Amino acid sequence: MTDPISDFLTRLRNASKARLDECVMPHSTLKAAIAAILKAEGYISDHSDGQDAQGHKTLVVKMKYVDGAPAITGITRVSTPGRRLYFSYTDIPRVLNGLGIGIVSTSRGLMKDADCRRNKAGGELICNVW
Repeated sequence: MTDPISDFLTRLRNASKARLDECVMPHSTLKAAIAAILKAEGYISDHSDGQDAQGHKTLVVKMKYVDGAPAITGITRVSTPGRRLYFSYTDIPRVLNGLGIGIVSTSRGLMKDADCRRNKAGGELICNVW
């Protein structure tokens, strides 16, 4: 697997479209930080650590649905391993005119786009969620 973050986002997208209760994937610190932002913004119910049958660490994400509809209607990868996209805090694009969020990797850690503008921190735009 060349891009574990794209795999993480695809698993979330597929689980929400299939109306699954939870989604299990290999654990990483970056994936857990993205899941924490998604939980804080209300796109997922919860996330926790677990182990699979071989003893490898996994990340378990509990999906959220509002009146039967998935809370995540769209999630896209912006910066890829072949094309990294960096933005200053003034140039970070808005997602659906502010209805969605962008997750940015900064020198201060992962932040949503509004926090980057407020704290004047730019970085690599990881993904957009709406």
